Amino acid sequence: MSLKNLIIVTLFLSFSTLQAQHVREEYNFLGIQGGVTLFDVKTDNFNTEQGTGFYAGFVTHGDFYNNFDLEYGITFFQNEIGIYGRRFNGPIPTSDAKYIPFTISGAQVKFLGSLNIITHYLSVDFGPILSVNGKMKLKHEQDNDYILEGYTTVTGEDISQVSPIHFHLAGGITAGLKHFRLNAQYQYGVTNFFNRLNDQDGLQAEKPEGGFKGNTSLILLGGYIFF
Repeated sequence: MSLKNLIIVTLFLSFSTLQAQHVREEYNFLGIQGGVTLFDVKTDNFNTEQGTGFYAGFVTHGDFYNNFDLEYGITFFQNEIGIYGRRFNGPIPTSDAKYIPFTISGAQVKFLGSLNIITHYLSVDFGPILSVNGKMKLKHEQDNDYILEGYTTVTGEDISQVSPIHFHLAGGITAGLKHFRLNAQYQYGVTNFFNRLNDQDGLQAEKPEGGFKGNTSLILLGGYIFF
């Protein structure tokens, strides 16, 4: 699904809920959201380090049934992650081994349920998220002369073409005031983040037994402003 289609779907859902809430004469809030991300990939194939990024987007939050609300929207993100490697040439002193920083940009569409502990002020949120991302890019081009730990020829550029579409399961808590709330959320990727690497000819010689596998682990810490 392209970014354009994600935006169209989000706008359609927002319009539909606005119409429904008008008939029910219940609350429906439109808002913006933003904050920081803590991103990692759970994998046996690479030595990774959690990185810090950021996110921002639009959200709709409205009454659904009794103590349940629905929340959906689109979020744009830039995540970071470190993968351990060493320099290509010569003996390897400790100073020439490090976590190489990568960035991953993209967008998410979320459709969450919210169980109100205190309506408008405290809720537990859960549900599925569709994520679309681009390449996993080296943050610094000069780091491409590092070989990733556990391999003899695989560089950061060699693993840049990660899978672009993923599904996450999310759970979190939201607390605050009616029009301003803080949120902490955890997302686990149920799809294989590295699956696309298994089809790359240049990696076949060093592909691990069972193939490249990894599941994303994402923490979002931020807030909402509702109007």
